[in-house]
Amino acid sequence: MSWAQIIPLIFMGLLGFALFVYVVLDGFDLGVGMLMHRANTEERNTMVASIGPFWDANETWLVLGIGILLIAFPKANSIILGNLYIPVAFMLIGLIMRGVAFDFRVKARLEHQLGWNYVFIIGSGLASATQGWMLGRYVTGFAEGWQFTLFALAIALAVPATYTLLGACWLLLKTEGELQAKATRWAKIAWVPVVLGMILISLATPWVSTVVRDRWFALPQLIGLLPIPLATGAALIALRWILNSPRVRADLCWLPFVLLIGSLVMGALGLAYSLYPYAVIGQMTVWDAASSTEALNVILIGAAVAIPAIFGYTIFAFWVFRGKVRELTYG
Repeated sequence: MSWAQIIPLIFMGLLGFALFVYVVLDGFDLGVGMLMHRANTEERNTMVASIGPFWDANETWLVLGIGILLIAFPKANSIILGNLYIPVAFMLIGLIMRGVAFDFRVKARLEHQLGWNYVFIIGSGLASATQGWMLGRYVTGFAEGWQFTLFALAIALAVPATYTLLGACWLLLKTEGELQAKATRWAKIAWVPVVLGMILISLATPWVSTVVRDRWFALPQLIGLLPIPLATGAALIALRWILNSPRVRADLCWLPFVLLIGSLVMGALGLAYSLYPYAVIGQMTVWDAASSTEALNVILIGAAVAIPAIFGYTIFAFWVFRGKVRELTYG
């Protein structure tokens, strides 16, 4: 392949990487937000403290992904955002609600803090559900019909369930005592809809998309694809098994979070395989959607500086604030 054919694939890979990192990093703090309605006042403060050093920076990956889509794939951007401007607007409303509530709940009087907590909870749920809806519409190539709407609705429910499980696993890692015990129970509850959702969506995806169906069930590609669902299933079963172990509240508190990320990695690989080589499935390939090679060469220079910087800061932040959570305070 020539460089003109390779560089759009590089940017599509960077776009996928940025959005996947966003799903994992912002996914756990969205999940923590949705779980706050199950906690008491003291536990809510601890939950907010567990995501306090990370949540705002986590959204940088979403900005990066949208930026890459806009400048590297402008034709695809016009189709995708043109079809999704309403759910994008609701997602942004949800994220704004979270940002405002995060700051105001700490400064608010005790009688007003409960209200800001619910703003944070509702904003977390709204952002999560709209992200699921957008993914469902994208996978179907924005096709119209009741079956496509039902599919998008199913993913709009599955994504918040996944984020909730991710948030519970994060709390297992970061908290102690009764809150950690509650997080274990929350993870067990959330595990069921996540697994059922993955199974049902996997069955429905080839039904709603002929492109995906042709890729999944063609030989010998089918054989090469089998390790992905097998590895995903193994990770989820191992996650459920470790939740029953007392060590999950001790030296293995990190394992559920890692296992769930592993299953998400497998899901992302399966999605990438299903969509390739399309930027908009069934409508526009990566090469059709990409900017000129000259423009991509310039953009690549900026990406080579920005992405390692963001990634390095992310690693640094998680290293500095490693270990169990402590009280979040403001000057």
